[in-house]
Amino acid sequence: MAKILVVEDDLIIQNLMLFYLQDKQHQVLVAANGRDGVSLARQEQPDLIIMDLRLPVLDGWQATEQIKACDQTADIPVLALTAQSYTAVRERFHDAGCDGYVGKPINFPDLFVQIDTLTRNKISA
Repeated sequence: MAKILVVEDDLIIQNLMLFYLQDKQHQVLVAANGRDGVSLARQEQPDLIIMDLRLPVLDGWQATEQIKACDQTADIPVLALTAQSYTAVRERFHDAGCDGYVGKPINFPDLFVQIDTLTRNKISA
């Protein structure tokens, strides 16, 4: 399965993501702020990043922009994770380089479809 980096500062959401993603046999890495998320993305080269947008130290927008600006990590798909509606963040979402969107509360069946779609080519390569 996929190596997934979850960048989320809320411990409850971190634990939910760990539980559901590991249940699907994914390897899960966790960072609690944007700076650590960027660093882990560079070190671990995950197949996918699930990025909360409201983060301490470096917000999810800035972290995604840094990940997408680096040759080493630019091709890693990033799913934005936010409680804001897609229409409210659509323009900024695309400008930052996000490849998908996950709303809060998280609909895990929909999340798994996006994970499968975004990682299909990376895992089979």
